[in-house]
Amino acid sequence: MYSTNANNYEKSPQPSAPPAYQYGQPPPITGVPMQYSSEPAMWSTGLFDCLSDFPQCVVTCCCPCISFGQIAEIVDKGSNSCVTSGALYALLALVTGCGCMYSCFYRTKMRKQYMLEESPCGDCLVHLCCEPCALCQEHRELRIRGFDMSLGWQGNLERQSGGMAMAPIVPQSGMRR
Repeated sequence: MYSTNANNYEKSPQPSAPPAYQYGQPPPITGVPMQYSSEPAMWSTGLFDCLSDFPQCVVTCCCPCISFGQIAEIVDKGSNSCVTSGALYALLALVTGCGCMYSCFYRTKMRKQYMLEESPCGDCLVHLCCEPCALCQEHRELRIRGFDMSLGWQGNLERQSGGMAMAPIVPQSGMRR
C-alpha cells in the first residue's frame, strides 16, 4: 500500500535567495530602523559634530525653532506641521526661556522610533546643556536616514512613492441610481 521508493516522494522546493542587499548592497533608504535586535543602536553622528553640517549649524544657532519644527514634523509623521511645532517651540522659549523642555520629549520620541541609545546622557540633560548641538544631531540623523528635511513629511512621502500622490476622496451627497 505504501511505497518505500524514495523517488515517489515529492521533494520540497529550494528556498529562494535572500534579498540582494544582504550581500553587500546597501538597503533602501526608508527612514525605518534596519536593525532587528532589541539593543539600541548608536547615533549616526556624535553630539558635537555640529560643524560637519555648517549651514544647518548656523540655522539652528540663529533660529532653533526652524530646526525643531522640521524635526518634529518628521518625528510626528506629519500630524503636526513644521510651522505649528516651530511656533510652539518659539512661544515656549520666549515665555519660559526654556524651549528645551519641549524639544527633549521629541528626542525621546525619536530615539524610541529609531531604537537609538540614550547617550551621552539623558535626553532632557542633553537638551538643557546643549540645545543647539542636540537639535543639529537629530536633524543630521533624520537626513542620514533618507529624509529631505526641507520637504516635510508629506513631501518625503511623495518623493518615496515616486511623485505619485493619492487624490483625496471627496464624498458625494445624495443618492444615485
